[in-house]
Amino acid sequence: MGIDLPLIWFLIIVFGVMMYVVMDGFDLGIGLLFPLVKAEHERDVMMNTVAPVWDGNETWLVLGGAALFGAFPLAYSVVLDALTIPLTLMLFGLIFRGVAFEFRFKASAAKRHVWDKSFIAGSVLATFCQGVVLGAVVGGIPVVNRAYAGGALDWLTPFNLFCGFGLVVTYALLGCTWLIMKTEGRLQESMHRCAKPLLFTFLTVLVIISVWTPLTHAAIAARWFSVPDLFWFLPVPVLVLVVAFWMLRAINRQAHHSPFLLTLALIFLGYTGLGISIWPNIIPPSVSIWEASAPPQSQGFMLVGALFIIPIILVYTFWSYYVFRGKVTPEQGYH
Repeated sequence: MGIDLPLIWFLIIVFGVMMYVVMDGFDLGIGLLFPLVKAEHERDVMMNTVAPVWDGNETWLVLGGAALFGAFPLAYSVVLDALTIPLTLMLFGLIFRGVAFEFRFKASAAKRHVWDKSFIAGSVLATFCQGVVLGAVVGGIPVVNRAYAGGALDWLTPFNLFCGFGLVVTYALLGCTWLIMKTEGRLQESMHRCAKPLLFTFLTVLVIISVWTPLTHAAIAARWFSVPDLFWFLPVPVLVLVVAFWMLRAINRQAHHSPFLLTLALIFLGYTGLGISIWPNIIPPSVSIWEASAPPQSQGFMLVGALFIIPIILVYTFWSYYVFRGKVTPEQGYH
């Protein structure tokens, strides 16, 4: 039996996107939480918690996009055609917040508020658009004769917009628990107070999307409630409840590290549920990973490079987080 190259590349893309969601998620979440923190020195601390790593976090987005382009060119062309507007707005948001991140530290005290607002706006725009894209992929993209068969604004639906809001809540929770882990004092206390409302909002959004999805997408409903898929999917909501209860206890006892780790677990479970819902399609509801894949020669050639570069990215990522693993304070930076 030969090597299933489309499956390998699908797993690489899934891994890359998950790494991006985890790492750039709390980065974007800090921008979403900026309006809740008014003290200038506390905002400085918030940005300093990600200053050494935020550039590297977006490497995974580049990896996922490049892998999709090379390994599944049909999916790349269809997704970009269908979601040109939200993807372009997302890139503008990422660029804008990146510029604001750098310029904020160089601006005078009188002008710093301008870059604070830019950082907030870029974070909200990028996060919301990512959620809209996610909702559009879950809802399905029409393909006829290997080309996108819809309109430029087909992504503009209530479900997709709600998914955008849901991702804003998710990243805000991730950023909140990251700050609980990385800070101390009054800022950490304020994040502890925010964590519980954000957790309940996240769970509410998750329930709404979990009900809304099968009601509006018959193919997903059939997958969720048919055997044997039901047995694969059933542990996901059960584990979500267990992890949420565990996280609530960790918040109540003012834990430092476990809320962030448990938030990662919740995101992973949601990601798993998404994968079960659309598998084996890379363009739901009808185009599978094998139908959208590039020629085996192309995928095999790219795989050699991927097996070389991905370990380098992982080592760099691990090392940067290890070096800057301590708490951040206004006076001392990392310690």
